[in-house]
Amino acid sequence: MKKASGFTLIEVLVATLVLAVGLLGLLGLQATSIKNNLSAYNRSQATQLAYDMADRMRANKNESLDPATGNVLTASTYLTMDSSDATVQASCAIVTGCTGAQMAQNDLFQWNSGLKLLPQGRGTITAVAATGVFNITINWDDNGDGAVDSSDPNFSVSFQL
Repeated sequence: MKKASGFTLIEVLVATLVLAVGLLGLLGLQATSIKNNLSAYNRSQATQLAYDMADRMRANKNESLDPATGNVLTASTYLTMDSSDATVQASCAIVTGCTGAQMAQNDLFQWNSGLKLLPQGRGTITAVAATGVFNITINWDDNGDGAVDSSDPNFSVSFQL
């Protein structure tokens, strides 16, 4: 009897099974990579938005600090108005005619528009009057469960004017 050469059907099935398991592993790796990439993108957006608001507050310093004493103004529009309640201020589109409070409201409106880039993005601004330190915190739904909670990351920046 001649010896047969080549692959048997069982060998081909085993090779196909090994290939399929390897491809499933790569698929899982790709899915994890995409999820982590989206998370990094959201964190980058939150970072940019927080620093943007800090720069806006620095440009409109008299709305946050008393010019005479340098103390935090607890009645500042940045601290008292929720960003989702802010409206666009038409008078701030030109160089003159915009008060500090109107500029702050316009800044909050534009900031809130940027926060909408994040899934359920939400930002808060607080201040510690004793130290003059302002805190900007941005939260978003990173895990996609439909709610912003303690399992989701946040970005926070502290600064002084």
